[in-house]
Amino acid sequence: MAVLSVPSPNGPVRQRVLLVDDARQLDSLTARRRVAAHLAELELVHGEEGAAPEGPCPHAALVCDVPRAARELAEREVPVVYLHSGHTAAELPVTTAAIRQVHVPAWLPGPKPVSREGAQPTGVLAPGRLGRDRKRSGSLLLFSAYGVSGGAAEVYAELTLRPLAEEAVRRTGRCDVVYDTGAEGVREALAPVEGVRVHLAREVDADALHAAAEVFLASPTLTAVSLAQARRAPLTFLPALGPGQEDLARRTGQVVPVGTVGDPAEPGLWPPYGQGTRSPWSAVDAAADDLRGAQRVARRVRQLALAPTTF
Repeated sequence: MAVLSVPSPNGPVRQRVLLVDDARQLDSLTARRRVAAHLAELELVHGEEGAAPEGPCPHAALVCDVPRAARELAEREVPVVYLHSGHTAAELPVTTAAIRQVHVPAWLPGPKPVSREGAQPTGVLAPGRLGRDRKRSGSLLLFSAYGVSGGAAEVYAELTLRPLAEEAVRRTGRCDVVYDTGAEGVREALAPVEGVRVHLAREVDADALHAAAEVFLASPTLTAVSLAQARRAPLTFLPALGPGQEDLARRTGQVVPVGTVGDPAEPGLWPPYGQGTRSPWSAVDAAADDLRGAQRVARRVRQLALAPTTF
């Protein structure tokens, strides 16, 4: 298993923290990165391929959406913070962890995710950088096909993503498409479109691409919702794939005026967001507009690394 060790910029450290995510899920990748941004004083080791690495045991671990890795670490007596990062309308999976948390915006209506183990909601996991580029331009399409069959993802890429990317280039000059799964189908469908750059989510910083883009179209995911909320930016959902995305789009629309893409040529889909335009996120109650979820999870990880015997 490949392991990437990132030493602290502040010199030698004693606490070693393992970070594990499911690289197939956009939300899992995003959650791991955003929490890690608040743990720079620790030695961070990224366990790729969704499993715990061999070698010396870390002092603590953050595991995002990989129950097997959490179980393996617990068997090695490593204290684990387990984070369920994506939206689901189903019961959360059973996990082995000292602390269990789930990414849930406080303003999202409807029943909270059910956990037999009492997972605590985090609030929004916001990007480390909240601002957007002043000279932003182009479009960002953030596409998640996690949990969808390869055939369905390929059809979606051909019939939905490609016309959107073509129109995005025509309207805004360029288009970045970021996807998590369905690589062959997405790249093949978009290859003929000039002005489109296609990125695998684990190889690019989607938060930075969003800061630089003028127009934002995204699958209904918590990555997309948290980006738009944190930067008070407009968002249009791509047609949902699967019940989880459908449920999140429905619930979000009850609070925030987020539309869903229909005809790519619809003019209302492409106008730039002017300075005088009212933010769609003003509809979120101030008391529920909490962007400190990543800090909360990082604090839990830090506590386990520094004093694991207290948990």
